[in-house]
Amino acid sequence: MASAILQSSPASFAWRSSSSSRHGRNRKRTAATIRCATLSDLIGGDLLRPDLRRWLDDVEKHKALAVYSPHEGGYEGRYLTRLRYQGYHFLDLSARGLGDPESTLIKIHPPHLGKQPIARWYFPPEVDYRLSLLPPEAKGLVLWIIEAKVLSKAELQFLALLPTLRPKVKVIAECGNWRNFVWRPLKEIATLSLSGEEEEAKL
Repeated sequence: MASAILQSSPASFAWRSSSSSRHGRNRKRTAATIRCATLSDLIGGDLLRPDLRRWLDDVEKHKALAVYSPHEGGYEGRYLTRLRYQGYHFLDLSARGLGDPESTLIKIHPPHLGKQPIARWYFPPEVDYRLSLLPPEAKGLVLWIIEAKVLSKAELQFLALLPTLRPKVKVIAECGNWRNFVWRPLKEIATLSLSGEEEEAKL
């Protein structure tokens, strides 16, 4: 028999469980308490505190963001959709198997995985190729990197500087998980110095 009991605090739950032996006697009961810091831990911070406007402003100001989403997934879709409504097109890539980001994204490069045949062939730069295919009315290209937590600091630094090399490109890197959807400037995560304007936007 198990029951969930709500304690005096609205953000505190206790789970008490008991089990009975085959003779009908109850064994020692155990209780575990799960405490939530704020109400947003129960409902979701993006629903209690709408932050889509701040999200759009930070994408425009910082141009490269490191995002942290809940483990269960699905939260990032709301933020991705809002960028799509603004006129951005997307290039989704996984950090696993990406190879050297600079060569893959902005240089002509050979395939780097699997066996190589005698005849060599090369692939165009992923970012430059997608930029050439953008329609005239498009606002820009968002490079969305999943599993970016496996990238080295040098690779994150290149991604943070990519919008300065390609002004129409914005970079979103999924660098980990958190209880709700949060983000930071990618330059800050990659230990690069922020400009004065970016420091003010961060505050």
